[in-house]
Amino acid sequence: MKAILFQMHGGAEVLQFGDFPDPKPAAGQALVKLRAAALNRMDLWVRNGWPGLKLEYPHIPGADGAGDVVALPSFSSTPSPGEMGGIEEGLRVGSRVVINSNLGCGRCDYCLAGQDNLCRDWHLLGETIRGTYAQYVTVPVRQLFRLPNGFDYRTAAAAGLVFHTAWHSLVTRGKLQPRETVLVVGASGGVNTASIQIAKHIGARVIVVGSGAQKLALAESLGADILIDRAQEEDWSKAVYRSTEKRGVDAVVDNVGTTFPLSLRCLRKGGRLLTVGNTGGPKFEIDNRFIFGKHLTIIGSTMGTLKDFAEVMGLVTSGKLKVALDRSFPLADAKSAQERLEKGEQLGKITLEI
Repeated sequence: MKAILFQMHGGAEVLQFGDFPDPKPAAGQALVKLRAAALNRMDLWVRNGWPGLKLEYPHIPGADGAGDVVALPSFSSTPSPGEMGGIEEGLRVGSRVVINSNLGCGRCDYCLAGQDNLCRDWHLLGETIRGTYAQYVTVPVRQLFRLPNGFDYRTAAAAGLVFHTAWHSLVTRGKLQPRETVLVVGASGGVNTASIQIAKHIGARVIVVGSGAQKLALAESLGADILIDRAQEEDWSKAVYRSTEKRGVDAVVDNVGTTFPLSLRCLRKGGRLLTVGNTGGPKFEIDNRFIFGKHLTIIGSTMGTLKDFAEVMGLVTSGKLKVALDRSFPLADAKSAQERLEKGEQLGKITLEI
């Protein structure tokens, strides 16, 4: 098969388009012929590397993918609940599917309790396991969600990781309620655009802090109620307070990290800060007086469960949640796609056509 490979960490120049043996499904795995993949910032972090990251080279990046099932496993005995997981009724060879890249083992106590994103042997497709920048991929069959006939592969691939992550953070962990006010820090990234949509679906009021007219216009098109340009409001926490009549917001979606000090200022008493990442850097100072003085809660999470994935992809495929799409690149041009992502030029999700 054709795939994007790299043999060492580095910049986009380490990415090579070449041949790699077709993957062979192990027990309980399906073989999927990919039609589209989507980029995530995680792809850049894996390519650049970090201390302790161990990859089997050559590595294939990519967490998100959608395509067609070309082989399904045959179980020698009755499969366990963990093996079956969220298998869709009617899944067969030829089914159109999107992949859930959150890989639990299916056997540990967390997986059996439906908390597979807490798995004792957890992996993320494209991170420590070869991913979706390729013509074929193998995944446990429980990781597949069947797409309706005619649903766009590109849209499905773009939705997978970010909507899964945002749903688990906002709904499962954050317990977002109708009529609450949510601040989203960032206007155009994948998880942020998903968070805007999910918050509006729940019935919340959404404030977005972003930079630039184009990115804020995207947030507005997705339903954001109040837009704050951080280029004009350096201390945007004051603008947030003004927009809430000095009450503060119920929840903040902050996946930047270095913006936590301002986000904590924006929260009302008893509010919660939700985070799934740290694109601005992992280490920063926090004034603890805001946390104990305002009874604040910081809630972290990674990806989501099989149940979360089925719920949110059901909303995406039924048209109740909109996926913001940026440019599409041929698989062979993944280097240019990653360079666009690295420069922060995207308005929505960048995808690869396979």
